[in-house]
Amino acid sequence: MSKPTIKQRAREEIRNFWYIATYLFVCFAVLMFFESTLTNNANTGVFSLGTAAIKAAILAKFILIGDALGIGDKSRAPRLVGSIVTKSIQLWLLLILLTVIEELVVGLLHGHALVATWAEYRQKPAVPLFAKSLVVLLILLPLIATREFSRTLGPGVLREMLVARPKD
Repeated sequence: MSKPTIKQRAREEIRNFWYIATYLFVCFAVLMFFESTLTNNANTGVFSLGTAAIKAAILAKFILIGDALGIGDKSRAPRLVGSIVTKSIQLWLLLILLTVIEELVVGLLHGHALVATWAEYRQKPAVPLFAKSLVVLLILLPLIATREFSRTLGPGVLREMLVARPKD
């Protein structure tokens, strides 16, 4: 089997980014819509979709960074379910770390001192932050499961199973 060219690898990377970003966008848009119904804030629709798209793109890139770093690849789980859970948790922890770093960078870009941004971030209540991060973990589980199933079955097999017409 020949080694993929840079163009083929770039195309595959872009396709993976769009699959992940689209999945995350749908999840985040639905969650933000649900959250807006709880607060009776009907004017957040357009802004929530934009925010959902930006968050989805950022987290999709973070997930691809995790893949490039080999997060979860060395899972010693004897069963596929263990591998999925281990990789999801490791990726979840990486996303938490990268999200905190992102918040610090955004603060710097807005002209705030790093110490002030960190102090402001630490002022946020921990329980809602943790709850939101758990929702991200729940979103990651089916994403990682699908990717692991696809990897285990082989290139294109899962996609073919999902989109091919059944043979009579």
